[in-house]
Amino acid sequence: MANLKAWISAARLRTLPLSISGIIVGSSMFNNEIVNINISSEFKMGLGGELSLFLETSIFWLAIATTLGLQILSNFANDYGDGVKGTDNDDRVGPQRALQSGAITKNEMFRGIVITSIITLLLAIYLIYVSFGQAYFFYSIFFLLLGIAAIIAAIKYTMGNTAYGYKGLGDVFVFIFFGLVSVVGCYFLFTKHLNCLVFLPAITIGLLSSAVLNLNNLRDHDSDKKVGKNTLVVKLGIHNAKKYHYFLLLGAMSSMMIFLLFTYQNYDDLLFLVAFIPLFIHFFKVIKTKNTKDLDPELKKVALSTFLLAILFSLGQIL
Repeated sequence: MANLKAWISAARLRTLPLSISGIIVGSSMFNNEIVNINISSEFKMGLGGELSLFLETSIFWLAIATTLGLQILSNFANDYGDGVKGTDNDDRVGPQRALQSGAITKNEMFRGIVITSIITLLLAIYLIYVSFGQAYFFYSIFFLLLGIAAIIAAIKYTMGNTAYGYKGLGDVFVFIFFGLVSVVGCYFLFTKHLNCLVFLPAITIGLLSSAVLNLNNLRDHDSDKKVGKNTLVVKLGIHNAKKYHYFLLLGAMSSMMIFLLFTYQNYDDLLFLVAFIPLFIHFFKVIKTKNTKDLDPELKKVALSTFLLAILFSLGQIL
């Protein structure tokens, strides 16, 4: 087995804060309902205060662990898929991947993918059990299928002959699983009901997550095009892909402003606006950048800005 440092590198730790942003947002909206005593009476029924708090905390941390598992699985699978296909080569910009460098062999990475898939599935099953118990059978089945679909999506991004990342569909799956499913799904795990307003911050997180992927694909446009990896950027071309990027950023911020319009109560609700500052700086940086390979540092900036937005939004919901 390759050394620990190689596996930590393959896990791509810088991607993890972005992946849990949706969980933080969904959980904070549940907390806001607790404060306003709007939570479903079924959730409270038969639960003492301490036990209720334990369940709420367990759901949050299990959701975090499951999401981290999915992100790490996706990173391993991406490393494996692009490495086997030869997409990760000397033309690629950014840090060298594990298979590309030889730090982890193909067989070792495949085993890592299998083990991570099993761990993530077990975490998802335990999360579903803690949230729904035996009282919500159909919800449990639905979320189990959703969890399996998320694991398959994480693997099939670059692996196999039908890898959807090579067909320009990566943005769609990122928006769905790291935006809608992450925020709305986490909120539902707590509340057992839906609130239409939850979809607005979910759209924001989804669009910003897609923006990070779009930056990655803008950076890798030339090398991806050479090897036939037809990402959305390759299909659109750099000029249109940059326009698409502006749409993602402005759409994300607009969705949060619409949410604010419907929910504003006090100044605490405005905290998340601070995260708009680095996003606007990034917006103009993309406009000015001619060589898309120079956008590599912007991936971390947008990912951390999204995480900052999630934290500040949550504080606004809690305070």
